Parts: sequence; structure tokens; C-alpha cells
Amino acid sequence: MTVDHAPPSAPPDISPLPDAESLTPSRAPGRGPAVPRWLRRTVGPVLLLVLWQASSAAGILSADVLASPGTIARAAGDLVADGTLPTAMGVSLRRVAVGLLLGGVVGIALALVSGLSRLGEDLVDAPVQMLRTVPWVGLIPLFIIWLGIGEAPKVALIALGVAFHLYLNVYAGIRGVDAQLVEAGESLGLGRRGLVRHVVLPGALPGAMTGLRYSLATAWLALVFGESINADAGIGFLMNQAREFFRTDVIVVCLVVYAFLGLLADALVRTLERLLLQWRPTFTGQ
Repeated sequence: MTVDHAPPSAPPDISPLPDAESLTPSRAPGRGPAVPRWLRRTVGPVLLLVLWQASSAAGILSADVLASPGTIARAAGDLVADGTLPTAMGVSLRRVAVGLLLGGVVGIALALVSGLSRLGEDLVDAPVQMLRTVPWVGLIPLFIIWLGIGEAPKVALIALGVAFHLYLNVYAGIRGVDAQLVEAGESLGLGRRGLVRHVVLPGALPGAMTGLRYSLATAWLALVFGESINADAGIGFLMNQAREFFRTDVIVVCLVVYAFLGLLADALVRTLERLLLQWRPTFTGQ
């Protein structure tokens, strides 16, 4: 009896794995060189300025309603040349810095008390949650009655807005720390102080950075309100003077300065985030 043996099958075709470069999506053929991102981001503002200038030159946009970009640029040059704008910026920056420091200390301290202790939460969280629902701009008359019309009410208004944002985000960051990390720290022999220092506070740092960004935005908003009432110096004082004389060019210059300072402050916080949160991988977009 004979047994037919099937011929051995051919070995499977094993091709080498593609390298990382071949997996990277390439640019479609015929699309030309890539446009830098910074250039793409400037197209919109430049087109807006061109349209603005053309509307002013054609008389569509009256100077009494809104000055042209050229007029605004000349007004900014005059304010810088005679020292008016740098002096006003210095006064406003000092108010924001003092208010941010005071509000930051108060907000972070309250968040630590409330976030690290159940007793502290019972004593602190409810009053803070009640106060933050009160429109802080509506407290300006009380601040004037209590603190006068000098620098104190303006700084207090900024500090109040800053404190609430920092409190909410730092408190949420502390309570959002993974409980398994705390258990791991305890298994390694860390006491309460060590847990707070090495586990809780680093875990709450992303929330603190988010709160700082919101606080800076609120600080500039509070500055606008504070300097529009009984101010004798600062960017808001320049805006009030320009309003009385219908100087829309000066008003726009002050608004641009506010926006520039806010953008600069946000850039500083982003840089601080990159330095302090290097351990946290994040998605940066595609």
C-alpha cells in the first residue's frame, strides 16, 4: 500500500517591517511647498486690516465711528514719543501685578485648606462658592466706600477676580488626584506631608496652571473696570480722556495695548506650563 505525500508548501513570504519614515504620511504630489504656520495665522488679521483701511479711505467707515489703521498707528506713535503710553502701561502693569499676587496668595491658600482637609472644606468651600456667584463688578461701589478712590479698590477688584479662579482650579486639581497614586505613596512609606509634597501638589499643578491662565484674563478685565472709575493714571484713564474728546484712535490704541498685554501674559503662562509640566504628555493637534 502506497501513501501519497503532499509536496511541502512554500514558506510564507516574510517581508521586513516598514520603517517609521514609510509610515509617516507624505505630502500629496503636486501640492507645492508647505506654508509656514505663522504665515497662515497672519493672513486673517492682515486681510482684516486691509479691508478696514480700504473702507476708511473710501468713506464707508467714518472717522467719528472708527479711525483708520493709519490714523491709529500715528496716534500710537505720538503717545509713545511723548511718554504718555509707556507711563500708563507701567501704572496698569503695577496694578495687575499687585492684584495678581494678593489674589493668588489668598486663592491658593484657601484651596489648600479646603482641598487637603475635610474640615477645611466644610468651613471654606461653601462661603467661597456663595461669594463667587456674586458679580464682582457689582462690588465696586462697596470697594469705593470701604477703601476710598485711590489704588486700593482697583487692586482689590483685581485680587478678588483672581482669587476665585485660582481657588476653583487648584481645589479641583487637588481633589482630582488619582487615589491609587496616594495609595502607592502610602505603601512606599510617605507620611501626610510627603504625600502632599510629592503626590498631591504635583498632581494638582495642571489645574493650577489652568487657573492661572483664567486669572490673568480676569485680571485684565477687572483692570478695565477699575481704571474706568476715578482713575487719574493708567490705560483706562487714557481711554476715558479719549472718550470725552471722541478720539476713537486713542481708544483703539488702548484696546490694542490691553490685548497685547493679555496675549503676552498668556504666552508667559504657556512657557511656565512647558517648564513645569514636562512630565505630562499632551496632544498638540494634527
